[in-house]
Amino acid sequence: MGIRGMHCAACVAKVEQVLSQTPGVVRASVNLASEEALVEYLPGQVSLPGLGAAVASTGFEMVERGETDEGEVERQQRADYLLLKRKLVVSALLTLAILMGSMTPLLTFLPLSAPVWLFVLTTPVQFWVGGQFYRSAWSRARHGSSDMNTLIAVGTSAAYLYSTVAVFAPGFFVTAGQQPQMYFDTAAVIMTLVLLGRLLEARAKRSTTAAIRRLAQLQPQTATLLRGEAEQEAVVVPIEQVQPGDRVLVRPGESIPVDGIVQAGSAAVDESMLTGESLPVEKRPGDSVTGATLNTTGALTVLATKVGTETALARILDLVRQAQGSKAPIQRLADTIAAYFVPVVIATAVVTFCLWLFLGPDPALSFALMTFVAVLIIACPCSLGLATPTAIMVGTGRGAEAGVLIKGGEILERAHTLTTVVFDKTGTLTTGKPAVTEIIPSETLPEPATLSRAEVLRVAAGAEWHSEHPLGQAVVQHAQTQGMTLGPVESFVALAGHGVEARLEGKLVLVGSRRLLAQRGIQSGDLPEQAERLSREGKTPLYVVVNRRVVGLIAVADTLKPHAAEDVRRLQRMGLETVMLTGDNRHTAHAIARQAGIARVVAEVLPEEKAAEIARLQANGAAVAMVGDGINDAPALAQATVGIAVGAGTDIALEAADITLLRGELRGVATAIALSRRTVQIIRQNLFWAFAYNTAGIPLAAGLLYPFFGILLDPMIAASAMALSSVSVLTNSLRLRTMRLGESAP
Repeated sequence: MGIRGMHCAACVAKVEQVLSQTPGVVRASVNLASEEALVEYLPGQVSLPGLGAAVASTGFEMVERGETDEGEVERQQRADYLLLKRKLVVSALLTLAILMGSMTPLLTFLPLSAPVWLFVLTTPVQFWVGGQFYRSAWSRARHGSSDMNTLIAVGTSAAYLYSTVAVFAPGFFVTAGQQPQMYFDTAAVIMTLVLLGRLLEARAKRSTTAAIRRLAQLQPQTATLLRGEAEQEAVVVPIEQVQPGDRVLVRPGESIPVDGIVQAGSAAVDESMLTGESLPVEKRPGDSVTGATLNTTGALTVLATKVGTETALARILDLVRQAQGSKAPIQRLADTIAAYFVPVVIATAVVTFCLWLFLGPDPALSFALMTFVAVLIIACPCSLGLATPTAIMVGTGRGAEAGVLIKGGEILERAHTLTTVVFDKTGTLTTGKPAVTEIIPSETLPEPATLSRAEVLRVAAGAEWHSEHPLGQAVVQHAQTQGMTLGPVESFVALAGHGVEARLEGKLVLVGSRRLLAQRGIQSGDLPEQAERLSREGKTPLYVVVNRRVVGLIAVADTLKPHAAEDVRRLQRMGLETVMLTGDNRHTAHAIARQAGIARVVAEVLPEEKAAEIARLQANGAAVAMVGDGINDAPALAQATVGIAVGAGTDIALEAADITLLRGELRGVATAIALSRRTVQIIRQNLFWAFAYNTAGIPLAAGLLYPFFGILLDPMIAASAMALSSVSVLTNSLRLRTMRLGESAP
């Protein structure tokens, strides 16, 4: 079910608390990004109206959502975002005019006086732009609670109402011949800055929910069914009409629409979206295939075994939804303190007003109003409201300059708690593309038949010239980088699952696996031990055969990214444990892990198992960052405390992740964590100074020193103190711009 009106972690905590306390509810988890609540309950003991009433008691609204409502939700989020954007533009323009009018005599030539024009300009900012803050504050007040909206509404209202009275009834404040001070600019600036934060929040919500939509779009919309007695009639039908037991034809270049078993044909299937393995897997009759994987070569007839919500893709989609919904949002310190701070400030202001009204000197009302307003203004949430967002804005901007895109302040705050970094292998630690790593010529052939390394490569590349297989392309690309000119190919045949056969310069050349040699009855000569060693190291050995004699081996593997080992060591120096989590085979995984300097390896895991491994680490007390690039990593990215996607990865991984490394460099992982640690440190300092100014200033504003020293804090001085606290917060936040991202923060 959907929840409307939430805007911060405090809102999430309140709704979760009320839902969890509802009789019959086992567990409730609220997702701020998607504005949804996942409720586990005992059948027959809970009703939707009952849950709706529980949510309404917190001041929010519950809306029912069906499985097909995601488009409507997206449209509503977009409409809300555009409205916020329009309000921000109007508010910023009016605030600029208010600031200019407050500091210069530019408005004096107009028919009305300058103070009246300031009132006219500020009113729409206060009530049209800030209307949402008033509504939320009133809703919280009706239910006996308060939050940052209450602070915003109280603080800006104090400044606005004081200034309004000063404009139309200045006699209330005229003492000792002094004219009253105006604070319209204070109210307008606060509204504009807070609205900017809400706009960034709305944008983050839209980008987060896009992950689920993109993942669902991977499912093919149609399938080609084989019908008729001899199954020779191919009919294209919507995917919804496919049933278990149907036979589906999958042509080269098409995505497989269902989970099933190959009945006829052979092809190389790209399963990287499922396993993360960059190399296509050969499929023959009897092999299983997964929906949404890509058939790269050959035609397949597939017997459908799982369709619709039962497919692996649907399960991955469900895992992403559950993992996103199960994340515990951070309870913001400012919201927690605000729940107690606001009632105390208001009570202090009221008590101050009453004391001065009945015990103060003449004019008592003027003194009472001045102290009342001074207390509210000096307790205005400007610095408190800026304490977190300014540090986050500077921190995320600094990260973007370094190629690290952090999707929101909550992520930036959460990353400083990380204790473990889990890496996917393919495309994350490695380049994701096969490359030639070794060329081993045979040493036992007669002298005329012996070839050098360069000659073995030239022969193999010539034979693979017309191959579409990634292994063959890797051999050709390596030869081209060596500046080799490949001779004309007289004939070429691709041997599915085995290799290639070609005729070059009158010689029959074979390049392929050991199975190809066995099929042709060719002896492997002195190279089996070398081939076994290469396999143990996670490399694929390709035999090169000329006229039925094995002349050499070429090793092809997915290689470690440059600087990957150095980046892993940096994380370890920061006190973080590193783990590799991959769907690849154990030999390859351990070989890459040794090169990267990672001791702990979990290999041969499926997407749902990856998410379970992350959850297992979290259950043991670890705060886990998952670094990946593939669709298969999406559930683990969402399950992790912080999901980090490399920029070269798939759109799904980028949307499901919390942090994106735009340049695809793993050093960005350490940069993000170091930036998070420093930002949280700055936020804590900001909050301290924000409350220090308020707690020290409130007694002065209340007139505590007047009976002893005759000192009464004028609202203008209170506003100056408030401005000073804001300046200190902003200055402290700007220190993040000078942070050296090559260093870790404590």
